Amino acid sequence: MPLHIDLHCHSWFSADGVSTPEDLIASAKKKGLHGFAITDHNTCDAVIYLLEKGLMREDGQPVDGFLVVPGVEVTTAEGHLLCLGTILHNLKGAPAKEVCDIVHARGGLAIPPHPYDLFRAGIRQSVLETLPIDALEVFNAATTFKKYNRQAFEYAQMRGLPMTAGSDAHHEAAIGTAYTILNTDDFSVKGVLAQIVKSNDLNQKYLTPRDSLRKTWNNWMRLRLRKRPKKIVR
Repeated sequence: MPLHIDLHCHSWFSADGVSTPEDLIASAKKKGLHGFAITDHNTCDAVIYLLEKGLMREDGQPVDGFLVVPGVEVTTAEGHLLCLGTILHNLKGAPAKEVCDIVHARGGLAIPPHPYDLFRAGIRQSVLETLPIDALEVFNAATTFKKYNRQAFEYAQMRGLPMTAGSDAHHEAAIGTAYTILNTDDFSVKGVLAQIVKSNDLNQKYLTPRDSLRKTWNNWMRLRLRKRPKKIVR
């Protein structure tokens, strides 16, 4: 059974995300996805939220025919790292090797997103070669320049790594722009994780100019809010 799973998505629990987890699910269902991985920046709050709302199950089974894979995009000391299949907290700034080891100890997968992207904290090849990663995101729908996806693909081929694709959606309209096609009959978090490390097909489509502009605007607003001085209470 081919499962269409977007392995890189952000909700409003990310500082630069704008959509609720419920809106992401609704949009993904309309687009025919079977599920997605929720990979907010440095937080698993969306995972906890979805579990509390009954939209995810602790046993990793789908809810109403839709599967949300727990995950997080950790900003490691060397760049961004998707960690799928487990809940992690407070790892921002940790060495990428250390994060990989923690993910593996908890039964999850470590997948660097948008490597080579000089503008989006992609982990560089010199570091990739030292990491025990499980797969590589070779198609990111929001990459700054298309050549970065091509370079990631070539490196994955050279190293013999499984390949993934994701939308890197930060709002519901962008989810499912790109996704990974996983051929497995085990429709569960466990089944998805087991299939990711095998050979899979990829749906490769870039964000529209409108979606790209919206993502850029969200990032700009995030930086602006961070730089805003706090009011002094006297």
